[in-house]
Amino acid sequence: MPIFALLVLVLVYSCGDNPIENTGDPSNLVLEVSQPEEGSGIVDIIATADNAVNYELWIEGHDELVDEAVDGVLSYTFTTQGNVSIEVRAFGSSGRYIKATRTVFINLENNVSVGEGYSTPIEYDGYTLIWNDEFDANSVNDNKWVFETGDGCPNLCGWGNNELQYYRAENAWVSDDVLTIEARKESYQGRNYTSTRMKTQGKFSFKYGRVDIRALLPKGQGIWPALWMLGNSITSVGWPACGEIDIMEMIGGGDGRDNRVHGTLHWDSNGHASTGDGYTLSSGTFADEYHVFSFTWDETSVKWYVNDVKFYEVNITPDHMSEFHQPHFFIFNIAVGGNWPGAPDATTVFPQQMRVDYIRVFQTE
Repeated sequence: MPIFALLVLVLVYSCGDNPIENTGDPSNLVLEVSQPEEGSGIVDIIATADNAVNYELWIEGHDELVDEAVDGVLSYTFTTQGNVSIEVRAFGSSGRYIKATRTVFINLENNVSVGEGYSTPIEYDGYTLIWNDEFDANSVNDNKWVFETGDGCPNLCGWGNNELQYYRAENAWVSDDVLTIEARKESYQGRNYTSTRMKTQGKFSFKYGRVDIRALLPKGQGIWPALWMLGNSITSVGWPACGEIDIMEMIGGGDGRDNRVHGTLHWDSNGHASTGDGYTLSSGTFADEYHVFSFTWDETSVKWYVNDVKFYEVNITPDHMSEFHQPHFFIFNIAVGGNWPGAPDATTVFPQQMRVDYIRVFQTE
């Protein structure tokens, strides 16, 4: 998982927590806090401060010290899931200290290995790989992706679907060759949930080809992951006249929803028109292992696949479907709530993650 550095401006505290201004005491406390490895709950911290002789780790809800070290290398293993607050104190030889806090998100449920599940080749006869992201860097590649932030307000509050989340770049990271997008239950900017929406608009778009996206999906009532596309013309003609290709959407929840994904087209035909179908696993859910969501797109049709099994096809030759003969760009996101899935309920476990191993775009030679 990524390491985040947090620069903190703090006051010096005595052991009785009374602020004291003393420039000779510890100063410039910096924390590097790791997100826990999959399912482990282990959080590692490296703390550094000027003039510090000892460091202590305190956890919200605990009445006593949980770890200390003279070198600032601290660790704690969490056994419960959710948001937790950690506090690090750096002590000087005077006995006074400075402190910094950080919120960490613990996910103990989803520990599926990237090696589990279906995969596809990086080469196909008759095709050339024209664009891909294997997520093998240390962060989201800003030459390929941009983040869309906010809640859609004031022009499109709830992103047009009465969604409940606020999108932030902080809810996405790259580690161990996997992109993670995380939906969290937390209050931020007037919303009760946060997530990420990232897109290739202005970076990459294409017309016609084959797309493979290998991903592990989240689950739960009110969880709405999507891998989809919009036409470049959205900035000039709006939606749905720009066209929308939903490669994969899943509406999480009980009653067989966590094991079914949907592929859909949206366009303008004297008003909003759409068509689509779904694919249901024979057993288990899409959160149990990685699957590959693919589509092929040419001058005559769009076809959807899960693990190379075709489940839907649409003829796009009619004149009223001209949107699908123009370049489109990618969007990855997890929405929370909305008209289609409904709101989360007491059964929904947070945080929830969508993990993407790769995205590959091929065109015919």
